Amino acid sequence: MRYALIGCGRISPHHIMAAKNNELEIVAVCDIDPEKLEKTAAQLDHVHPYTDYKTMLEEETPDLVAIATESGKHAQLALDCIRAGCHVIIEKPIALSIADADQIIEMAKQKGVLVCVNHQNRFNKSIQYIHGAIAQGRFGRLLHGSARIFWNRKQDYYEQAPWRGTWEQDGGALMNQCIHNIDLLCWLMGSEVKEVFAYTDNLKHPYMEAEDLGVALVKFQNGAYGVIEGTTIVYPENLEESLTLLGETATVKVGGKSVNEILEWKAADGLDDSDYVKKTFSETPPNIYGYGHTPLYADMIDAITNGRQPLVNGEAGKRALELILAIYQSAAQGLPVKLPLLRGKTLDYKRRFGNE
Repeated sequence: MRYALIGCGRISPHHIMAAKNNELEIVAVCDIDPEKLEKTAAQLDHVHPYTDYKTMLEEETPDLVAIATESGKHAQLALDCIRAGCHVIIEKPIALSIADADQIIEMAKQKGVLVCVNHQNRFNKSIQYIHGAIAQGRFGRLLHGSARIFWNRKQDYYEQAPWRGTWEQDGGALMNQCIHNIDLLCWLMGSEVKEVFAYTDNLKHPYMEAEDLGVALVKFQNGAYGVIEGTTIVYPENLEESLTLLGETATVKVGGKSVNEILEWKAADGLDDSDYVKKTFSETPPNIYGYGHTPLYADMIDAITNGRQPLVNGEAGKRALELILAIYQSAAQGLPVKLPLLRGKTLDYKRRFGNE
């Protein structure tokens, strides 16, 4: 399977490693920054570097393209790749507007190609174990879920890439840093979101446009509730990323650098020992990106090969985007917002905090 990567920034080594681990034929890399492009291409054998992705698509005809650029460019790049007949793996978020996400999903159907959104933490051993337990009914009725992301991002992080924290190309802490845990909350609760009420603010980052704090109360269609707390204001470094699920007959809390460590496990059925679960289904990755890219790629390759949808398809990617846009809308209006959203985009909140 011929593979190409668009975007040679901070996350690109994880995509390249996943492609190698899955024995994809890496034929090209692309970036508009010649320095980043050269550095990435130099680490690969027989790979063609491109600064123009459309030329790359035409000359290399890849089967699968990964898009790892700034968020605001995801939609146009994905649509052009789909038009060229390529399957796509899109870094989170799938897009920055409901309209763009819908267009990606619809065009992929028309062209007969698959879309996967890079929510790699779904493939953590801890999360896979929890999802399996929920599917087996071991939690009974799910009652409440809590997603907490207490991280730190300083000014130099935003200066490294000026698109970060802008409404046009990114969004704030919820859209960039917290979206993985928000995806997990929605996926594991197993229900569509019915309504959300939220507050967002920019408390400590006057040099960025979007929020550095978001707090949301979520009501699911199945009657369960959720709480999202996400921020990048923690002093002096990342403190916590955790997910807690409360069911009628089981409780779990997972944490670690990328929600890869089971911290608490209690199940009424007594099928497994708590210490065994915590030891067996926990991992200690070296950074927040975890180990999920390789199995996410494996799932996408298998989906392409066998004509099925990948685990994190376009609809799944849209679901996380939609909830964050609903949070933005609720915070801006000071009112609860019902889902699904018919429209919405990050640019709706330009000048929300007066930092433009």
